[in-house]
Amino acid sequence: MPPGAETPDMHTAFEGETPTVADSAYVADQTALMGDVTVGERASIFPFVSIRGDVDPAAIGARTNVQEFATVHCGDIGDEVTVGHGAVVDDCTVEDHSLIGMGSCVMGGATVESNCVVAANAVVQHGQTIPEGHLAYGVPAETRELSPEQRAVIEESWETYVDLGREHAAAQGE
Repeated sequence: MPPGAETPDMHTAFEGETPTVADSAYVADQTALMGDVTVGERASIFPFVSIRGDVDPAAIGARTNVQEFATVHCGDIGDEVTVGHGAVVDDCTVEDHSLIGMGSCVMGGATVESNCVVAANAVVQHGQTIPEGHLAYGVPAETRELSPEQRAVIEESWETYVDLGREHAAAQGE
C-alpha cells in the first residue's frame, strides 16, 4: 500500500458479534478477525492470519502468538501459546504453554493439554487429546513425553513473540 493510504478494516462483525482486542495486543493490519473473537493482553497476531468466531467463539489468550497464514476457526487457545506459520486450529482447545508447529492441524473437538508441542505438519485428529507434557508428531499424531529441551522451546517461543509483537506495534505507530 502506498504511504498514507488507509488500511482496510479487516475486523468484521458477524451476527451482532464484534472482535474484541486487548489494548496491549498487536494485531497486524492484514489480519482478518470475524465475529466473536477475543484477543488477550500482549498477544500478537501476525499478517495474513484468519481468526473466525462465527459458529462458536474464538479466544486467543494472553501473551499468545499466531503467526503468518495460520487459520483459527472457533475454539479456545490458552495463554503463552505459539501457533506456528500456516497451522490450522479448528474448533478445539489448546491449553496454556503449548506450541503448535508450522503447517500442523489440530482438528475439531481435539484437546492439546498444557505444556505440549504439536510438531510441524502433525495432524491431531478430531476428538483426540494430547496429554500434558507430550509431543504430538506424525499423521495421525502419536505422542511421547517432552524432553526438558523441548519444554524450554515452548517458553522461549512465546517470550520472543511478545517482544516481537511490541516491536511491530511500535513500527505501525500503535
